[in-house]
Amino acid sequence: MNEQTAEPNKAPEPPEVQPPARPPRVPVFNLPPALFFSLCLLIVIYAVQTLVLSDDAVGWLLFTFGFVPARYVIPLSQQGLELFWTPVTYSLLHGSVQHIVFNGFWLMAFGAPVVRRIGTLRFVLFWILSAIASAALHTALNWGDISLLIGASGVISGLMGAACRFAFPAEQRPMLSMPTHLNARLSIFEALKSRTVVIFMLLWLVGNALIAVGIPLAGDSDQAIAWDAHIGGFVFGFLLFSLFDRAPRPPVEAAGTKKDILQS
Repeated sequence: MNEQTAEPNKAPEPPEVQPPARPPRVPVFNLPPALFFSLCLLIVIYAVQTLVLSDDAVGWLLFTFGFVPARYVIPLSQQGLELFWTPVTYSLLHGSVQHIVFNGFWLMAFGAPVVRRIGTLRFVLFWILSAIASAALHTALNWGDISLLIGASGVISGLMGAACRFAFPAEQRPMLSMPTHLNARLSIFEALKSRTVVIFMLLWLVGNALIAVGIPLAGDSDQAIAWDAHIGGFVFGFLLFSLFDRAPRPPVEAAGTKKDILQS
């Protein structure tokens, strides 16, 4: 017999108590790598512009990479080639600490769900085209103007417009415990029927109307704000987001486990 019996006077040992499993750590800034790199790029450019370059060098930087509508009324033979790249590069420049902090905050808020949904390559393309769309409307409304346009606000407005197509849940649909970027995409008509989207758009338009009449919401009140570039970016993102969108992949989870809710 190979059976083992316990001694009659020996009490059984209590089972070992396992320490409770530690919950996974959630980072404070849970940003997609592409968005984190974009923020770092904006910060590095502004730091070099402010701390390294001389006043003359900063002037050259702003002239060479900032956007000026007047370039499109001057014959190409009488100017350089800046008109070809400045419709994009102006979005990487900022004029003050308040400017870049304000834009960085909104870039994190609305860029994160969009990047998670469309991926890095589509995000880069979206950035380029939304910057061009913002500059195009600004040029159309300020034809021949010699003022300088810089800042990522037009791109951020495009991300806000794109987020209106999926980030706000529809009232008729049940609240599902899934990450924001996995929501179904709303058509333009469905988005305009959503009370949440309409309220957000109205508040956004009111904010830009205040800017247009000279009442800034944040930043340096002495610096003019290109509200028209904001509108160009927003309209681009809202109307054309479906061209960049891809079918979201459902999250992979083990059977019987509770789904985590990620907030962007």
